[in-house]
Amino acid sequence: MSLISAIVPCYNEQEAIPFFYEAIVKTAGEMKETWKDLEFEFLFIDDGSKDGTLKEIEALRQKDKRVRFVSFSRNFGKEAALYAGLSNARGDYAVTMDADMQDPPSLLPDMYRAVKEEGYDSAATRRVTRKGEPVIRSFFARRFYRLINRMSSADIVDGARDYRIMTRRMIDAIVNMREYNRFTKGIYGWIGFNTKWIEFENVERIAGETKWSFWKLFGYAMEGIIGFSTAPLSMATWFGLFMGVVSFLGIIFIIVKKLVFGDPTGGWSSMVCIILLVAGIQLFCIGVMGQYLAKTYLETKQRPIYIARRTSEDEDI
Repeated sequence: MSLISAIVPCYNEQEAIPFFYEAIVKTAGEMKETWKDLEFEFLFIDDGSKDGTLKEIEALRQKDKRVRFVSFSRNFGKEAALYAGLSNARGDYAVTMDADMQDPPSLLPDMYRAVKEEGYDSAATRRVTRKGEPVIRSFFARRFYRLINRMSSADIVDGARDYRIMTRRMIDAIVNMREYNRFTKGIYGWIGFNTKWIEFENVERIAGETKWSFWKLFGYAMEGIIGFSTAPLSMATWFGLFMGVVSFLGIIFIIVKKLVFGDPTGGWSSMVCIILLVAGIQLFCIGVMGQYLAKTYLETKQRPIYIARRTSEDEDI
């Protein structure tokens, strides 16, 4: 027997869960017709939802014992939910997917075939279009992928989703990375393994509202850059060196101008602008170092990545 653990992070997804469950059960049934020895478990991670998400999951658990859940004590974020799912998955394979149906369950048979029959360690999905997304968000998303691939050694594919199936060996490798500040897309690229990419066109969510505002996505991007690249620290060094050279050349220019032409040094307004420019660059560099220091500080506390308030196993006791 082979077991697939379908890991579904949920935050205020009360409306979407019934649609998702119906679709994933249908796909699981179709796959079992092809692979007779295949079984599923559906592991929902309730990320501190404020609506009736947990009640919906518990109702599914009552009628289908393949449904399991972990409910957080508060909202820890999607990265923590993914880690919790992978940590609690019992399957030989695990697939991570969203409950809003933007990760079409219909792609799962091809993904499973890639890891089961074609020898891949992972099969991942990427969007080839961003239809339905705000234009400015799409623009900055593309710039982010281009930037982080230049700045870090992690291979992060443009348009990559968290919708991915993995073998047990790859699951264990991810779970063993217990860092508190997590950027799973970067972790996937960093650990390596042989991955097959499956492309699909963007699908809009079936119900509910997105939890990702522009600023949350911006913060997530910064998390990825800081977590997988030290290039910003090098940039701070080069900024300092550049401004030092410019200042030195400026001093030489003023001395030569005074000796040759006898002109006094004037222009208080331009000097103020230069001082403000240099001060701004200094604050920027200190801020960059502060971000790395803050991440180091959080890691040294060794706090748990998530705290579970309830699980399906507790209900069975």
